[in-house]
This record gives sequence, C-alpha cells and structure tokens, in this order.
Amino acid sequence: MAREAVHVVAMLVLTFSTGVADAVRYLGLDRVFTGNMTGNVVILGMGVSGTTDLPVGGPLIALAAFMAGASLGGRVTRTAAPDSWRLTSTVLLCGVGLVFTIAALILAVEDVEQGTALAFTLTALLAAAMGLQAAVARHIAVKDVTTVVVTSTITGLAADSRFGAALENHPWLRRSAAVLLIAAGAGAGAAILTVSLALAVAVPAVLTFAVAVVGGGMSSRSAT
Repeated sequence: MAREAVHVVAMLVLTFSTGVADAVRYLGLDRVFTGNMTGNVVILGMGVSGTTDLPVGGPLIALAAFMAGASLGGRVTRTAAPDSWRLTSTVLLCGVGLVFTIAALILAVEDVEQGTALAFTLTALLAAAMGLQAAVARHIAVKDVTTVVVTSTITGLAADSRFGAALENHPWLRRSAAVLLIAAGAGAGAAILTVSLALAVAVPAVLTFAVAVVGGGMSSRSAT
C-alpha cells in the first residue's frame, strides 16, 4: 500500500475514534467534547450567558488541556520532516492510547459524578490526548482529515462538488468517509455507553494503539 494511502486510512480510523470519544465524554460525563473544540467554544459561550444550564468549567478545562496537548505535539514533531510519519508520530499516538487506557481503568473502578475533581481531571487528560492526536494528524497532513473536526471537510465536499466549483479530481470519497466515520463513531460511542462507560473509553484506546503500531509500521515499509 502506498504511503499516502496508509496515512489516509490511519487518519480515518482516528476520525472514527474521535467520534466515539466525543460521544462518551459528552453523553457519559459532563457535556463536554474532548476533540471538537468548536463545540466546546459554543457550549462555553452559551454557558457564560447564564441563560442555560450548560457547563462553563468543563469546556474551559477542555480547551486549555487540548491546547496543551497540541503544543506538546507541535514541539515534539517540529524537527521532523513535514507530511511524514516518523517514530515520534507512533510514540505520540501510543501516548494518546495510554491516556485513554488509564481513563478506562479509572472509570472501571470509580463512579465519576459530574462537576467533581475526578471528572474535571478526566476531562483534562482526554482533551490533552486529543490535542496531541490533532497535532500529530496536522503534521502527517492528510488533506481534509484532521481527525477531530469535519466542518472544513464538509465545506470542501460541497464547494468543490459538481454543484459548486466542479473541481476535477475532487477527493469526495475521502471527505465523505471522514464525515460518515465521525458520525458512525459517535453513534457507536452512544451505543457502547449503554453497556459500560469504561468500555466506551477503552475503544478509542484500542483503535489509537492499532493505528500507531500498524499504521506506523506500514508507513515506514511503504517509504522504503
């Protein structure tokens, strides 16, 4: 498989994983996203207005932690060649998987209530992990697949379609897959929540580890 194809498949799997993670965090804990920071900004704005019962602390913590994770990812990958998958990418993604594993273990033994210190700690850990994932995806640079948001992907899908600019070689398949997979992940996350919160958090952990190991290995072989 060509290196570009490996990167696309890996980022699409992480997009599905993000859908699971965001559904779990929003529905299972305290109405905060771990990957979709646009959603958190909107929730924060509505919460600050005082006219809703939406949280303020959770979105603030998630935003700060996401930026911290993204900053760490940017720092670690700054010396690596752009548009590439190096060992650092694999290590960072394994770190993301480890954070989700730790969170799943905590949830397996503890009942986490909204607004508690433990809930805010989990928010910070998972959002930082997603920021780290987003930074790695940004470095690998698969066009239209950031793994954490699809607004720009939907814009490109519509704007470049035959109803828009009618762009030749329009990557509609990749864009459509990203949108459908993040939605499918959210649906899967909501369904798994009916079984176990810890299990729902464990799913992104497994998927991220798989992408880190398999995707990194295949990318390295295809580059030789």
